[in-house]
Amino acid sequence: MSDLILDASQIRVEFGGLVAVNDVDFQIPTGSIVALIGPNGAGKTTFFNVLTGLYRSTAGTVMFDGQPIAGRAPHQIAAMGMARTFQNIRLFGTMTATENVMVAMHAHLKGGLWQTIFGSPGQRREEQAARDTAHELIDFCGVNGDPDEFAKNLSYGDQRRLEVARALALRPKLLLLDEPTAGMNPQESDDFIAFVRRVRDAKQLTVLLIEHDMKVVMGVSERITVLEYGSKIAEGTGEEVRANERVIEAYLGKAATHGAT
Repeated sequence: MSDLILDASQIRVEFGGLVAVNDVDFQIPTGSIVALIGPNGAGKTTFFNVLTGLYRSTAGTVMFDGQPIAGRAPHQIAAMGMARTFQNIRLFGTMTATENVMVAMHAHLKGGLWQTIFGSPGQRREEQAARDTAHELIDFCGVNGDPDEFAKNLSYGDQRRLEVARALALRPKLLLLDEPTAGMNPQESDDFIAFVRRVRDAKQLTVLLIEHDMKVVMGVSERITVLEYGSKIAEGTGEEVRANERVIEAYLGKAATHGAT
């Protein structure tokens, strides 16, 4: 059995004449927490979208848990065990927090159309079990609002955590977090570092995140990959990446690498 949960090789994405991702190799060890970072426009979210089936790569291959994902739809990839959150919150605002989490459980429910229409005892038991699981995930993720409140009425931080709870309802092997601390205050961001570790350890999964808050990146990531203009320019531990001149130049400009003031 491979020790890689994901192995992407020579991924290339072109939009017309624009190369958004330029022949990137990227691996994620099973059970790790890794980060994908880079300046705005570096190709991070495009790369995420290839992994989750929203985009198809122009070239290259992606193996997830030993299986190719080429040609699979996003819901099929999710059913394989890959779940994600989005940079912009995508909850169902006029559904309750509980209902938002239950929506993600459909792939694991056994009740069919007729059982649902006629409300068979088995279907009712399954629905109650799903509701109980949703409440457990909401509590685990630290959502402080009422689970029966509309998602749109929850605080921003609770909405972010609710997205993670919904992703966990898919029972993922790999959890992808796209800008999870965007809009959070410094204390919420600090708390999120411990939260990501707890999710990884308690749920026994692997985590990949895109994140701009470098304190969060350095605090939680065991390995970091850096993109610039669609190309991988560095990879390694936090200390290795922090000291890399190409990374410093990408974020701060050439003058920073020459000690200019």
